Amino acid sequence: MTSVLCIYLFLVLHLQVASRYFAVAADVNDEVKVDVLFMPENCSQKSGKGDLVNAHYDGYLAKDGSKFYCSRSVKDGHPQWFVLGIGQVLKGLDVGLMGMCPGEKRKLTVPPSLAFGAKGKAPVPPNATVIFEVELYSVSRGPRTLEAFKEMDQDQDDSLTEVEIRQYLKSQDLKNEGKTKEETFYDGVVKDVLRRNDADRDGTLSVKEYNVYGHDEL
Repeated sequence: MTSVLCIYLFLVLHLQVASRYFAVAADVNDEVKVDVLFMPENCSQKSGKGDLVNAHYDGYLAKDGSKFYCSRSVKDGHPQWFVLGIGQVLKGLDVGLMGMCPGEKRKLTVPPSLAFGAKGKAPVPPNATVIFEVELYSVSRGPRTLEAFKEMDQDQDDSLTEVEIRQYLKSQDLKNEGKTKEETFYDGVVKDVLRRNDADRDGTLSVKEYNVYGHDEL
């Protein structure tokens, strides 16, 4: 999958930027510090709450730089799919990935209140500030809405097959990037989507399965 992800990176010249800003969580006083490490020349669309995003992220302890998490070494190394802003990942990631462009890379410095809190979570100690290095691959607008389900459900049978999910993802790439990716990329994505959501393991997603938000902090 790693070689496919390399192919997946945009094959155009990008501008390196050193802009820095803060993303603020609306319901807390603490902030996520965001450093933009890499910005594509063209931004097809920016991520927002409710979007389905696909990203790799590595987690480090700010205190000593030790790595505690790498999405490339878990779950077959696939980039992670999650709905942004609804609590499927840590609050700091939900906040720090807002307004991000496909192809963009960020460094997020996350305070304990938006990470693992006063209790911590092994191997992260209590009250630890953490750093995530994030690379965003794609953004699909409002994928968990009924409208999106109907758009994907081409035969109108109230269930999504592997073929329908694959075709939808391809259409999104064509719309946003003007081209599709390697077939092996879609193989991995469809497998991951079904693994996360197909509760009855029948190889399709029902309306209920599609609309149930799971919770997976990492």
